[in-house]
Amino acid sequence: MTTEIQELPEVGEIVIATIKKTGDHGAYVTLDEYDNIQGFLHVSEIAPGWVRKVTKYVKEGDKKVLLVKKIQTNRAEIDLSLKQISKEQRKKKLLDVKRFEKEQGILKNIQDKVKLSSEEIDELEEKLLSKYKSVYDAIIEIGTKGINVIDDLDVSEKIKNTIEEISKKIKLPTVEIRGILEMTSNKSNGIEIIKKILLDAIKENQNDKIEISYLGAPKYRLSVVAQDFKTAEKTLKPIIEKIEKNSSKLDGIFKFSREESKKTGEG
Repeated sequence: MTTEIQELPEVGEIVIATIKKTGDHGAYVTLDEYDNIQGFLHVSEIAPGWVRKVTKYVKEGDKKVLLVKKIQTNRAEIDLSLKQISKEQRKKKLLDVKRFEKEQGILKNIQDKVKLSSEEIDELEEKLLSKYKSVYDAIIEIGTKGINVIDDLDVSEKIKNTIEEISKKIKLPTVEIRGILEMTSNKSNGIEIIKKILLDAIKENQNDKIEISYLGAPKYRLSVVAQDFKTAEKTLKPIIEKIEKNSSKLDGIFKFSREESKKTGEG
């Protein structure tokens, strides 16, 4: 007779937990990623300062991102903290979980469409992970660059066709960088010159999502949307250089001010 050993998280690990029971001294939780083993969130680790009422911060059924503070394996006790989790850590963990759930959904979709066994879908996952950090990364690159990126992997054409079909339906992540153009001209036809300069600067980039919007004299917003910041910057730089160079025809002023960049989509 063999006893299955319960997998435990590591100290310092960030986990997702479900609040099961609250009391004056804290809350009992189960860890979603570890077969719902029990942990304890002490009242002193719920929020900075004095927590007068635990249920003000956590309620039964809530899912929380927590930090593993201490593990006593001999007593199977796991102490957790909510107050030591930063906003960025919480955001990243939830994104990781969201991506993992998407990966499992994608693999299940492939398995059902191609009628693969559990062993075969596990084998496919291993092949993708031999080249990519995650199945999610693999699907995103396939969706971006095409199915040929996995030609070096030993994957059947039937599976490839299914992966390609699924990848085309996934919304790819995008980022946006933008800035404010200030352009004036002392010439009588200055507005027409500015318009031509702007249109000439972007017409060579038909494959990129580039927008110029009029904000009110003398300001225009220039926006570039791409799949990553590096690509967006590579697209933006020559556009700005060309606009600045041609602005010498204006007999006026030219200025470009960057605005905050942001992610505009998540696959």
